[in-house]
Amino acid sequence: MKTNLAYLVPICLVAMLGGLLFGYDTGVISGAIEPLTAKFGLSDFMKGWASGCVLVGCAAGVLLVGPLSDRYGRKPAMLLAAAMFLASAIGTAVPEDIRTFIVFRFLGGVGIGIASVSTPMYIAEITPAHIRGRLVAVNQIAIVGGIAATAFLNYFIAHAKGDPSLPANQAWLIDTGWRWMFATGIVPSLVFGLLLLAIPESPRWLMERQQAGRAAAILERVAGADFAAAECAAIRAALAERQGTWGELFSPGMRKPLAIGIALAVLQQVTGINVFLYFGATIFKSLSAATGVDAGLLTQIVINGACMLFTVIAIATVDRWGRRPLMLLGTAGMGVSLMAMGVMAQALADPAAASRWMLLFILLYIAAFGLSVGPVTWVILAEIFPTAVRGRALGLATFFLWTADYAVTQTFPLMDAKGSWFVEQFRHAFPFYVYAAFCVVLWLVVWRLVPETKGRSLEEIERSWMS
Repeated sequence: MKTNLAYLVPICLVAMLGGLLFGYDTGVISGAIEPLTAKFGLSDFMKGWASGCVLVGCAAGVLLVGPLSDRYGRKPAMLLAAAMFLASAIGTAVPEDIRTFIVFRFLGGVGIGIASVSTPMYIAEITPAHIRGRLVAVNQIAIVGGIAATAFLNYFIAHAKGDPSLPANQAWLIDTGWRWMFATGIVPSLVFGLLLLAIPESPRWLMERQQAGRAAAILERVAGADFAAAECAAIRAALAERQGTWGELFSPGMRKPLAIGIALAVLQQVTGINVFLYFGATIFKSLSAATGVDAGLLTQIVINGACMLFTVIAIATVDRWGRRPLMLLGTAGMGVSLMAMGVMAQALADPAAASRWMLLFILLYIAAFGLSVGPVTWVILAEIFPTAVRGRALGLATFFLWTADYAVTQTFPLMDAKGSWFVEQFRHAFPFYVYAAFCVVLWLVVWRLVPETKGRSLEEIERSWMS
């Protein structure tokens, strides 16, 4: 089978702009939160809420996207995400009070939630099985690339008037500079929305809506007439067995894939990745003091650089090695790295020595995550659910993902707070031990429950749950 990459890749790249904006809206707050706090005189609680309200919006978005994408299509769902991104970029750039900011930040979270489901789902449904894993995994690079873009843009905006530590420049940053950090999202949001108008609807959704002619025409352009005929027949047979209702989602035949999807979504987060994303500067304070390396710059290099590099490796291998081997290998590497971080944090009294070892194991952890759990979890989630309920099922699993993300975000500062029982007993090692324990759970879930989906059509995967 010869795939028409000249037709397929541009379509997937347009969809991946949703992932880029997902990362952008997630990461932009990191550079803006301090001047925002100074501008509006935020308390510690309100500072946390200004950062964390986006996660509540994400949870709301993923609950919305399932029924929306199943009823109206994958493309309208992505268009709604683009509209939310645009509204958020404008609304967070111009507010005169923190309540208005939070409303539009919440809307941005809704857009992230919708994009986090609709983008990988759309790519999986339009892509042939032999390259599906690679193209879905590329979406993870778009997400990390969006986060990296915010780090660079925030840095340049903060330095636009010169040294931001000077009083006059600091005053500009507090009054105006942070607004530009959010406003830079306006152009990519508009581009995403406009380009979406030119791409086709998911052929699997079209088949579900009795539009077989349109679906066949799209699939024929993807990989030829024989591929289109075979795929349409398989989709038609699969749809004949399901109606796509909430009741069907919770039926006995769906219990196993739904349980696996929710478990993978939660475990992707509770193994600790977003601690390094959200609290990297805190973790690296001692490292910065010991080595003279700027903590913010180091965080950028470690998280974005290493994660992007190893996600590229995952993309090159996920359709060759398979999903399970990458997940098992990467999860083991993450667990070992986290245990080593805990031992270093608890056992080494010399901050400089601890910092050097900590950097090494953080790099290994980020590399293992980028190779496996980061991109491959999204690949599996996009593949394991039947077409008729894929939007609802993927939305529900992703709701639990964002809920777990919020839980990790709230509990890490408590476990790492000075004077807490955790720090008195374990120094700063306890969170790393917790995340390592969850790596063991994830490894066991993949080993015992997750099927290999490499090279199988979505309909073949669906039929396997019935056997």
